[in-house]
Amino acid sequence: MLARFRQAVNTVLGNMQNLPQQLQNRLGGNSTAKQQQTAAATDDASLAKKTEKEKVDKFDYTRPEFLQLSFDEVEVTADHHVRPILVPRDVSKLPWNTGYAEVINGGKTRCNEDQAIACHFKLKAKLMEHINPTTPEGIDVSSSEIEPIDISCSYFGVFDGHAGSGAALMARHLLHLHIQQHLWEIQELLQPQIQEDLNYLSRSDSKKRQKWPVSERDVPIDSLIIGALESSFYEMDEQIATEKCTYHISGGCTALVALFVLGKLYVANAGDSRAVICRGKEVIPMSSDHTPLSERQRLQTIAKLHPNLLGDEFARLEYQKRVGRKDIGKKRLYRDAHMTGWAYKTIEEDDLKFPLVYGDGKKARVLATIGVSRGLGDHDLKVHGTDIMVKPFLSSMPQVNIYDLGEHDHTENDVLILASDGLWDVLTIEDAGRIVSKSLESFSRNDHNRYTSAAQDLVMASRGILRENGWRTKSNALASGDDITAMVIPLYRHSVLSPQNSLTESHDAVNI
Repeated sequence: MLARFRQAVNTVLGNMQNLPQQLQNRLGGNSTAKQQQTAAATDDASLAKKTEKEKVDKFDYTRPEFLQLSFDEVEVTADHHVRPILVPRDVSKLPWNTGYAEVINGGKTRCNEDQAIACHFKLKAKLMEHINPTTPEGIDVSSSEIEPIDISCSYFGVFDGHAGSGAALMARHLLHLHIQQHLWEIQELLQPQIQEDLNYLSRSDSKKRQKWPVSERDVPIDSLIIGALESSFYEMDEQIATEKCTYHISGGCTALVALFVLGKLYVANAGDSRAVICRGKEVIPMSSDHTPLSERQRLQTIAKLHPNLLGDEFARLEYQKRVGRKDIGKKRLYRDAHMTGWAYKTIEEDDLKFPLVYGDGKKARVLATIGVSRGLGDHDLKVHGTDIMVKPFLSSMPQVNIYDLGEHDHTENDVLILASDGLWDVLTIEDAGRIVSKSLESFSRNDHNRYTSAAQDLVMASRGILRENGWRTKSNALASGDDITAMVIPLYRHSVLSPQNSLTESHDAVNI
């Protein structure tokens, strides 16, 4: 019956109490025996805010498990003078033999603050009732049971940490579980047969359409999956904020994830890591950098609505050139949140404060403090020497781009590159495309190591070699001194393989 189908849909859209217990445990559980013992020894008072000395790490520091590094090997490979490029010992530990390579920074931090993950998971389907719209007059209200399909998903993520590795580790371990939760809640609406029924009703006359809630009739699959990704990023950021009261979770991180599901690729990005598709000779950007300069208007709008957030240190307006005391009373070009162009303004005393967005290019900073405007964490970040909080200006909302895999015949040389900004500080997306293409052409198409070699070549090109004047590229230009992470993901494998090979990390192996 129609009522029963509505009830099934409403059940799908229920809250987390209907999730499998296994997934709930992973979202709220501890990662180590030490943490489990700590939790068991405490009562409800453990939820109260602890001092920093009382806190333990939410997750122990490790490199991605598919690298298969021991603790001693992690210590040895973190040599800032050698900066060895790390690749997986066994490429079959990654889905589709995806290529991966990483290198630590040139001495900026003690450890590599980048993190990464790659895994497959399935949304286990449930038996459900649906409407079978077969009669010429309209809807056959008799319901029938069908066998829905399991929905297979492949997930890849790169998290670039700053001011500590805690937030990046947390995102690596938990963000995909939030995504699974939200996909599980809507999985019946993702079933092909249900979508056919809803599409049929959307083409019917108004009387038939009135039998269906608009939210179920008119929302396409793309919007449902985008919503799942957006909600997951937001909840991940909220979980970091909440658990900082109990655990030591340092810093923040940018987040770039790729989700392959139902024949499409969804790339969600918050920060300045970057995703690029290399298809033949084409290079297709799949993300945009979120920097203080690219999001100037959003930042200025927040400051305009909440001027108290600037304290007495910063001014909202942007000037074409930094103004000084000698400019008071003179007209200078400026722009505000409502402007894309420039106009004149007479300079006043208040205009001499530090600008909200301070610096140019890669040196631009929000409140003279942080070089990215979106990401996860940073809840305690303050402007140095003040009580001005930076977090109100930072967004966890990802930008999601979609690529329809079924619209193209991909070859073994068509790939998606995910990389942290340590790579893109040196390479353009065109550079990356040429390096990957050249690397892949040097291998047999049946060689499982070809994608890892391509990732290694990317990292090598951006890290450069150590010379007397520092790390330099082949052309003797300044190379990247940052942490660098690169993934090279074959696109054709999504259509020719189902995700049945071994999962990369034991805690990722979830069928829900």
